[in-house]
Amino acid sequence: MSDAPTSRSLNDSSSTNHASPAVTVIPGGPVHGTIRPPGSKSLTNRALICAAMAEGASKLTGALSSEDTEVMIEALRAIGVEINVTDGGQTLLVDPAMRARCDDEIAELFIANSGTSIRFLTAALSAFGGRYRLVGVPRMHARPIGDLVSAISEVIDGTINAESTGGCPPVMIESHGWSGSSMSVAGNVSSQFLSGLMMAAPLSLGSQNVAPIELHVTGELVSRPYIDMTADVMESFGGRVVLDDLSSQGKVVIERRPYQGTDYSIEPDASAASYFWAIAAITGGEVTVEGLSPSAMQGDVGFVDVLEKMGCVVKRRSDSITVLGQPLHGVDIDMNSISDTVQTLAVVALFATGPTRVRGVAHNRFKETDRIGDLACELRKLGALVEEHSDGLTITPASDWRSHAGATLETYHDHRMAMSLSLAGLKMRNVKILDPACTSKTYPEFFHDLETLIGRSHHWAA
Repeated sequence: MSDAPTSRSLNDSSSTNHASPAVTVIPGGPVHGTIRPPGSKSLTNRALICAAMAEGASKLTGALSSEDTEVMIEALRAIGVEINVTDGGQTLLVDPAMRARCDDEIAELFIANSGTSIRFLTAALSAFGGRYRLVGVPRMHARPIGDLVSAISEVIDGTINAESTGGCPPVMIESHGWSGSSMSVAGNVSSQFLSGLMMAAPLSLGSQNVAPIELHVTGELVSRPYIDMTADVMESFGGRVVLDDLSSQGKVVIERRPYQGTDYSIEPDASAASYFWAIAAITGGEVTVEGLSPSAMQGDVGFVDVLEKMGCVVKRRSDSITVLGQPLHGVDIDMNSISDTVQTLAVVALFATGPTRVRGVAHNRFKETDRIGDLACELRKLGALVEEHSDGLTITPASDWRSHAGATLETYHDHRMAMSLSLAGLKMRNVKILDPACTSKTYPEFFHDLETLIGRSHHWAA
């Protein structure tokens, strides 16, 4: 793993960095193949939090090696957790024995633009106790965290503040742990706020109050499958979680009991898998993703259900899911629970008959970039008619996309913009993707794996 200054250099700007080469994916015929994506970022960073705060060592296998997981690892090392990385980053040996509270001095942790890292660590460190300042790149300092800070303020024995305008990072924490047992958190900006509080709750053992922690969710909860995932990971490390009717104004109840070190296996990343299933849909081919099934912990396996509604054939097995591309038609779909795949679906929609309406993803404007407005801008360069809505967008594909002259597409230093938009090049000529290196955030080998799957080289240019 490289050191934190390398991560900082990769993320110095909130805009697209054109220093890296541009890439053009070369069009071709139907794609047939099998692939196993790297480990899930969401599961890797959740498992790292639980393992770092456990009693006893843990072994994490199948982990993702990427910028986001490196950020988490370096932050945990900075507070004294020993993490040994082997097997090309896929195996992590976590020993929390040296973990320290950093009471005497402020530990400044660089979080780059990793949303999971700053949200999970803000909650966990406030419950664990100590003095910390979490900082990131400029874009991170524009991503809201105020609702999480407000929730923690209800229970913290100390202070917590978001220093930027609008309740955004940096976050300053001076804490002796949590003294209360009940708090409320908004569910409509990011499910990671609730996930962070859930994982932090067992760490508040220093309090005299031994009653279970109750987390009350206000408003609509976005991306519900990620909450189920968090509960599953916590229980694998000995936590006890009760999810009480989170469909509307529900709550989560968590016992105050320490995490226990364990051996934990991480699934392939379902969000990454969406790109390969989309390849089958776009090209009329057949692609199998190994290591995932309909019973996977990650909600984004539901992306294949959307492709099925658009006309594809889906074969579901116990350890793989296959998509067979067929003539596509537009759909009207609520993607609240699988919002990280909206950009993937948007590119598939370019090759469908009729418009596609995406609903339920207003929170996508607060991701690594504005994944509604910026996505609409780039899709228009590909000839689509795109209408933005408060909760999503409508995409009407160009009737003459086959004669489209191509386009140079910005990625806004957003890994998912780069990966999804590149798929348009499977059918359209001269689609150039700027700053492809930004995929290092979650999938450093994406373009290599894409090249291997489609069986032809990309064109790289300065």
